[in-house]
Amino acid sequence: MAAIRVYADTSVYGGCFDAAFSKPSRLFVEQVRAGRFQLVTSAVVDEELKPAPSEVRALFDELSLIAETLPITPAAIELQSAYLAAGVVGEASDADALHVALASAARCVAIVSWNFKHIVHFQKIPLYNGVNAAMGHGAIGIFSPAEVIAYE
Repeated sequence: MAAIRVYADTSVYGGCFDAAFSKPSRLFVEQVRAGRFQLVTSAVVDEELKPAPSEVRALFDELSLIAETLPITPAAIELQSAYLAAGVVGEASDADALHVALASAARCVAIVSWNFKHIVHFQKIPLYNGVNAAMGHGAIGIFSPAEVIAYE
């Protein structure tokens, strides 16, 4: 079975070292290493993790060796702007919109995040996907790591 292309935002890396999120985050990382997921990241995640604690940064650096790293493209910027214009999130959350835009423009199957306010939110998910459809992009699954890991 082919690996599932999944974009992990910044919160997933930090989640590995947070008591509330560590178990599913670490299981997600284990399943990335095992080949269940093809990890996708971006220059945005790299930049956001520059000031992170050393263990978070070390995990990101290690996983970057096996991840696909997306550049910030004009298509992603256009999609981010459309999310903001549609009011999916406000200007203060433009980085969150960019994570979803990057994953959507790159045709990832899903984005995983612990950001329940601006990304993994039942009211926002259909709005992101509505903008995606209007802009000619496919729908993207938006989940927490706990929702995508295999529990075998």
